[in-house]
Amino acid sequence: MLQLVALDLPGGPDWVDALRRAWDDGDAVLPIDPRLPRSARSALLRELRPTAIVDAQGKHRLADGRKVEPGDAAVIATSGTTGAPKGVVLTHAAIQASGLTTSSRLAVEPGHDHWLACLPLAHVGGFSVVTRALVTNTALTVLPGFDVETVNAAVLDMGPPGPRPTLVSLVVNALLRIQSPSWRVILVGGSALPDCLPVNTVRTYGMTETGSGIVYDGWPLDGVELRIDAAGQIEVRSPTLLRAYRLRAVDVDPKTDDGWFATGDSGSIAPNGGVTVKGRSGDVIVTGAEKVWPEMVERVLANAPGVRDVAIAGRADPEWGARVVAFVVALDPTTPPTLESLRTYAKATLPAYAAPKELVLVESVARTALGKVVRSALTPTRP
Repeated sequence: MLQLVALDLPGGPDWVDALRRAWDDGDAVLPIDPRLPRSARSALLRELRPTAIVDAQGKHRLADGRKVEPGDAAVIATSGTTGAPKGVVLTHAAIQASGLTTSSRLAVEPGHDHWLACLPLAHVGGFSVVTRALVTNTALTVLPGFDVETVNAAVLDMGPPGPRPTLVSLVVNALLRIQSPSWRVILVGGSALPDCLPVNTVRTYGMTETGSGIVYDGWPLDGVELRIDAAGQIEVRSPTLLRAYRLRAVDVDPKTDDGWFATGDSGSIAPNGGVTVKGRSGDVIVTGAEKVWPEMVERVLANAPGVRDVAIAGRADPEWGARVVAFVVALDPTTPPTLESLRTYAKATLPAYAAPKELVLVESVARTALGKVVRSALTPTRP
């Protein structure tokens, strides 16, 4: 029986060794986020049913496990921003295709470049850094997580002896805290990105189901086909796509018979092939007769004076059907931005109907490990 081996280890050389051993045995891996509470960890194991687990005490068989298919390499749990997490099954072929096409676009030189993995390895953004390095035989350093002092030391000749990392993948909040000029390339994605980013930054679009980023700086990677359906949703066909969703009892393939996958994201494709992603179709706010994508507004207001962090959501409105609400973490809580200042700032770039009609000051914005806003956690407002 081909096993699904859960990796319940912190990021580091031991984690990579456990991954290699599982693949050498023909098995697939299920990375587990060590930060999960016990109840969430138990639920994950119960739903995705690995056959074994590797932890600090070694490898242990698990009862009620379910096999994987030949060629399966990994099962990655989705972030769960739109509901209960599902297991995304990625094959070795998909992982190799992703590693090769992303490395080609970035002009990675295995004898010169060096990847640093500091994002959670249980999510595709961190996992794909490791697999990209393994596929191309590029130097790799894996950290237990993101720590600004460790990351800066690694690239500034202040870390352990050895070649300095040149490539890293980050979320935007981490990007704003590091010594960005010292890197050759910084991949960033996972949330609405501000307009002003360092010149060595590559904006990425992708998801667990696509095996990592498939659009870099607005352009599809080689071999990636995109189209827009009648509802304005982005569909993708790519050798990097998932084989299936792993559910408790069965695997379910969400792709069409001819290989297209519906992303759930709204967007557009220009005649020259450039891609614009507006946001999750289910998050769109219809105010009056107009559609507002929260990520579009977040991207603008992230640069507004006095704003440390921001999330946008729609709330029921008796006149407009829905109103745009800005949940803002103030840079200085004693002098927070006002609704009028945010509306003025937004209307300088966006249509007036996209400017927030309500402001809620919050202490923090709930985000996933990869920086995506958890909109279900935004506190409802009263009329």
